[in-house]
Amino acid sequence: MGSLTGFMEIARVTPERRPVEERIQDWKEVYKEFPESTLKAQASRCMDCGVPFCHQGCPLGNVIPDWNDLVYRDRWKEALQRLLSTNNFPEFTGRICPAPCEGSCVLGINADPVTIKNVEVAIIDRAFKEGIVKPSPPSVRTGKRVAVVGSGPAGLAAAAQLNQAGHWVTVFERADRIGGLLRYGIPEFKMEKQVLDRRLNIMHEEGITFQTNADVGVNVSVEDLRRDFDSILLAGGATLPRDLPVPGRELKGIYFAMQFLPLQNKRCEGDIIPDSEFISAKDKHVVIIGGGDTGADCLGTVHRQGARSVVQFELLPKPPLDRAPDNPWPNWPNIFRTSSAHEEGGAREYSVLTKSFTGSNGHVEQLHGVHVEFEGRNMREIPGTEFTIDADLVLLAMGFLGPERNGMLAQLGVTVNERGNVATDSDKMTNIPGIFAAGDMSRGQSLVVWAIREGRVAARSMDKYLMGSTDLP
Repeated sequence: MGSLTGFMEIARVTPERRPVEERIQDWKEVYKEFPESTLKAQASRCMDCGVPFCHQGCPLGNVIPDWNDLVYRDRWKEALQRLLSTNNFPEFTGRICPAPCEGSCVLGINADPVTIKNVEVAIIDRAFKEGIVKPSPPSVRTGKRVAVVGSGPAGLAAAAQLNQAGHWVTVFERADRIGGLLRYGIPEFKMEKQVLDRRLNIMHEEGITFQTNADVGVNVSVEDLRRDFDSILLAGGATLPRDLPVPGRELKGIYFAMQFLPLQNKRCEGDIIPDSEFISAKDKHVVIIGGGDTGADCLGTVHRQGARSVVQFELLPKPPLDRAPDNPWPNWPNIFRTSSAHEEGGAREYSVLTKSFTGSNGHVEQLHGVHVEFEGRNMREIPGTEFTIDADLVLLAMGFLGPERNGMLAQLGVTVNERGNVATDSDKMTNIPGIFAAGDMSRGQSLVVWAIREGRVAARSMDKYLMGSTDLP
């Protein structure tokens, strides 16, 4: 695979980020272009490891050693074919997936893993640039009609697969644009929306119909869907945010992350949003509660909006710099990471519990918290560590509790499991024949790569349900 001695001779190199002082002045992606010679050298580090555990780490089962080897040998079109055989949208995963494949790389046992994610995105971006990626509508139509509710990565992946199987697919999206969290959750500096739009244009030309401002259960009746379509996929995501029920939560200036992030993305799209409706961090003391990816998305956004100060609080302890004994390879390494947003400034504090908010004239001005420690799963407050911090804007990025239960789900009568997600069998079918669910709506909050896998699995099951058999992978 690649160069037989590449992994011993070549060190891991990742794309360089644009200077902080430059990139926080715009909304463009933060990474510089990666030289092809360097990329091929990185691909050559993929060794003949015998059992490629990167397959185990990737929910899609991407054939990673194959396309690493093909890139090293300058066989880009073949690399593209291998890549697209398992992943509908490598241009998305190559930008925003945290790369669990790299956490399972055999080279990572005692060295730095292969830069799998960078090779992946280089293959697809090069293919788009050279005009190789073109619409490929199915040659035969089955006459079956399928509705996909939700246009995030799970819904789009299922739609692409079902369309290739020859079914007529309509995607319903309640927002004003297609893309789900790809559109309104992921900031531009992580993935410019032209990357999403170019893929959607191809899907449209392949025969997929997109309907926006279509809120199933509100202005689109579930009865119409059941009447007009032969099968339905529910892929509306886990959109119910975890709240923080503490004194002062009712004060103005405290928002969920998904109240905050979409507004900036809309402005980046060119929408005119009045200042009275826009949530801005300009000249404000910002506190972000939640230390995950959504919190980092908020962090990078408030930097670009011109926050006066920003601190990010996480309830759990700070992760170790290296794998802990109970976190062995090839499991995902739960270690301390610095994203591009963290590199741009702001403070991070761990083991912090928010106790209350105070303010005046109905608007938040202070956050009151305390440091905690854990003994196993038991948490206790540390006496004498109470503190107060200025907070003009508080963003809650503490994860999601599952799909919204009222509306569509209640009207359809689908079963919800003990975790609050839509219950499905192994084929992703709900308790109602012909109605399937995939992505965060059935799995719970997860990664983009899991959403794509779920969409592909559901599409295969739906095709089999409709036709009696399936050739979909």
